Amino acid sequence: MDTTLQDPLVGQVLDGRYRVDARIAAGGMATVYRALDTRLDRVLALKVMHPTLASDGAFVDRFIREAKSVARLDHPNVVQVFDQGTDGSYVYLAMEYVAGCTLRDVLRERGAVQPRAALDILEPVLAALGAAHRAGFVHRDMKPENVLIGDDGRVKVADFGLVRSVDTVTSTTGAVLGTVSYLAPEQIEQGTTDPRVDVYACGVVLYEMLTGAKPHSGDSPAQVLYRHIHEDVPPPSALVPGLPGELDALVASATARIPDRRPYDAVALLAQVREARRALSDEQLDVEPPQARSAGHDNAEDRTSVIPRALTVPRPAAVDEDAPGDGIDRTARFQSPPVPPRRRPARPRRAVLALIAAVLVVFGVGAGVWYINSGQFTQVPPLLSKTETQARDRLRTAGLDVGQVKRAYSDTVERGTVIGSDPAPGARIRDHDSVTLTVSLGPETVNVPDVAGQPLTKARARLKADGLEPGMVTREFSDDVDKGSVVRTTPGAGTERHAGSAIALVVSKGSPIDVPDVTGDDLDSAKEELTDAGLKVRVAAGRVNSEYDKGKVAAQDPGDGRRAAEGDTVTLTLSKGPEMIEVPDVVGDSVDEAHDALEGAGFEVDEDRGLLGLFGDTVKKQSVEGGDKAPKGSTVTITIR
Repeated sequence: MDTTLQDPLVGQVLDGRYRVDARIAAGGMATVYRALDTRLDRVLALKVMHPTLASDGAFVDRFIREAKSVARLDHPNVVQVFDQGTDGSYVYLAMEYVAGCTLRDVLRERGAVQPRAALDILEPVLAALGAAHRAGFVHRDMKPENVLIGDDGRVKVADFGLVRSVDTVTSTTGAVLGTVSYLAPEQIEQGTTDPRVDVYACGVVLYEMLTGAKPHSGDSPAQVLYRHIHEDVPPPSALVPGLPGELDALVASATARIPDRRPYDAVALLAQVREARRALSDEQLDVEPPQARSAGHDNAEDRTSVIPRALTVPRPAAVDEDAPGDGIDRTARFQSPPVPPRRRPARPRRAVLALIAAVLVVFGVGAGVWYINSGQFTQVPPLLSKTETQARDRLRTAGLDVGQVKRAYSDTVERGTVIGSDPAPGARIRDHDSVTLTVSLGPETVNVPDVAGQPLTKARARLKADGLEPGMVTREFSDDVDKGSVVRTTPGAGTERHAGSAIALVVSKGSPIDVPDVTGDDLDSAKEELTDAGLKVRVAAGRVNSEYDKGKVAAQDPGDGRRAAEGDTVTLTLSKGPEMIEVPDVVGDSVDEAHDALEGAGFEVDEDRGLLGLFGDTVKKQSVEGGDKAPKGSTVTITIR
């Protein structure tokens, strides 16, 4: 159903100038229309704020003020703002119309793109953001929906409606403006923004372009927000084996959870992107992405949200670390669950304690000593050489929370084992404060083990034990390797790789079986022949007309000449018998006319001329009389005299 027919603005003229022709998209803050500027006779995009937001005078004032600022950005990769105005309850922006699609459309259709295409898209995006950052603005809502790809291939960044000056703090009555899957940790925890929040979002977008998936997912927005704060974005090669390490490093740099470890703005990230591209070969740039996912993507789940914010995000009751699918980015206004206490930055804590101490002076030194020495402190328990799970349990038992979990290489400490904590074990710490764990990644580089001939489960376990990750599994026939065992790995055994790298596995389907041809056989004979060959049999529910008698096998899949693995299934379709059709009467017709009539009805034609019909051209007799029925495709013989 065409929803534009139900939109009251379609067909209207705003401000006596902009004729609204069609609705393009609806977001969390505004709806975008294709419109005609009747004064200049040009097509443009009209962005109209939702009435619920338009009733907020302060929000409208900021919307207008920031739109005017964006209009001063003159860059070929920025969607230009032409005009701004109001018409009754409608507050709008008139913007450049880009005929084409969004990056979200591309990802929804393909699932992922080649590294070359990803960098071709990312570079103009960073150029646009770099211009904004150097002009003193932050976008704050970078995501695939806001990357427009024109029919001419040009890439433009849209929706600078959330821009904010670099030196300001984003706070809307305790809320965070943005899209859950792309928010930087500091946006979520403190609500502060500088160019590095756009850098973080671009790192997430790059990950999504390379893998077709978002790095963090969850059953609720709170879980997604929690993961942004507490979990690193994984390397893209963990999902797409074969991606070069330079791309992993690029994503890791852009999405570092500590802002100071990211490039300071989009210009700096653009320099890193170009350096990474120069280091890649054509083969690395053209690595085939994973197959597009069949599940559709709902744009409504990636709209800009107004998110009520406390200083941090609660730990969800249960976070499935392997939850599939996209992160949930709800567009409605939602209330975050209660926030557990977290360790505050050192400087604000000192300020608070100083204020408390000053106040307590009024009530006497004794009260102050009671506050400082009361039972609100504990010691960090021993954590070294414990697994991450064991360390978490110990901290929980001690009444402490786990803050960040960092990863570091170690030549001496086993992968997955704690090699350090902050504060250190034995340190005095306030109850319910957080402890940062550093967990070993194992040696920085490891050799890919030889797992050829091992069952898949054992091969996966061996890779994990050696500090590598089992990657994509493909299957092929092998005369030498048992079914279900590993034929080879990619990269091959003995290759040196970074710890944690994904290793693709090729698994044997066993020796191939030539599928026998059972078409035309009765069902019992066909089953017996296929079963004896080591195959399973399935009979299709429906039957079809065929040249074979009723009940015989009319078709099989896979068919004759194809190869299958032992235990594969062959589907048989049974015959309803031939289709009976009426035979045309061609006696007295010329030979050509008879051929046309009979072949057009679906019959084969044979000629009987004998000695008397060598030079004749008239049909004197036909093997099946006209008006009678015969199997479609059967042969009708005509006698010519």
